Amino acid sequence: MSSTPPAPADVPVDGVLAPPEEQAPLEREDPLAPLTEYRLDPARPLRASGHLRRRQLVSRTMDALQSASALIAVSVLAFVVYSVVSHGASILSISFLTKGPPLIETEPGGGIAPMIVGTATLVAIAAAISAPIGILAALYMTEFAGRRSARLVRLALDLLYGVPTIVTGLFIFALLVAGKSQMGFAGAVGLAIIMLPLIARATQEALVLVPRDLRQAVEALGVGRWRAVRGVVLPSALGGILTATVLSIARAAGETAPLLFASSVFSNGVSMNIFGEATPNLTVYIYKASEGANRFGWARAWGAALALLGFILVVNIAIRAFDARRRARLLG
Repeated sequence: MSSTPPAPADVPVDGVLAPPEEQAPLEREDPLAPLTEYRLDPARPLRASGHLRRRQLVSRTMDALQSASALIAVSVLAFVVYSVVSHGASILSISFLTKGPPLIETEPGGGIAPMIVGTATLVAIAAAISAPIGILAALYMTEFAGRRSARLVRLALDLLYGVPTIVTGLFIFALLVAGKSQMGFAGAVGLAIIMLPLIARATQEALVLVPRDLRQAVEALGVGRWRAVRGVVLPSALGGILTATVLSIARAAGETAPLLFASSVFSNGVSMNIFGEATPNLTVYIYKASEGANRFGWARAWGAALALLGFILVVNIAIRAFDARRRARLLG
């Protein structure tokens, strides 16, 4: 008749694990098992110790801090949007978006049509300059560069991304404006410098997501490296590349510092002479109108800010929805 063996004397009476030096060794069925295993008294309930209560308190505190931080971030965005909408909604209209500003700033009415056209022109030129360079740089880092070379290029792009935009504007002024005159092309080059690291780094992340098995399958067919990149890798990452480019365009559309140095002295009419004179743009117009001493200029500045903010928000929401849809299609 078998009976349950008594619990070893070294088993703790409170049901909590004892220190290793006080544990009795168990007979090991597996020779690879640890030399010493811990025993628990199955008859004793496990009670929360002071350490467990402290960990639970820290966990709840950190969860509360994270939730509060997220709420603050969303609240800041909501406050900015509300402030711009409340001040600019009264002036925003079709006429405001399709007419030019008045000849005299103290007069009411007018619009921001030349600034919208100029901003679109500058951003389009900047994208045409930065997108090919950024995509090729990302391809080099991902597909062709050695580990050391890729690290150096990534470091250079990260440093370029961290350069203050006012420094970029001063560089463009010394390079293209000093000794000449302001021109729209100089402003577009400044915006392209800001867009370049954004496009390159985001494109690199998109290229890294392309499965390595796909590359190896193409190379196994004897296809050349560049042809494989052009025919397989780039089409697979096209959605991510497009997302990166559009987001960088939204970022460049709201930049002011490079344009203050390169394209800030402009007329109130539409100008497409990007090599001969400054191109009107929204950010500089907002800055100049808000600095005036009349309420009509302030109203137009708020309206222009609302138009610019609406463009940036719509572009961001649309491209993120497109990216989410593309990812869902790829996954299933």
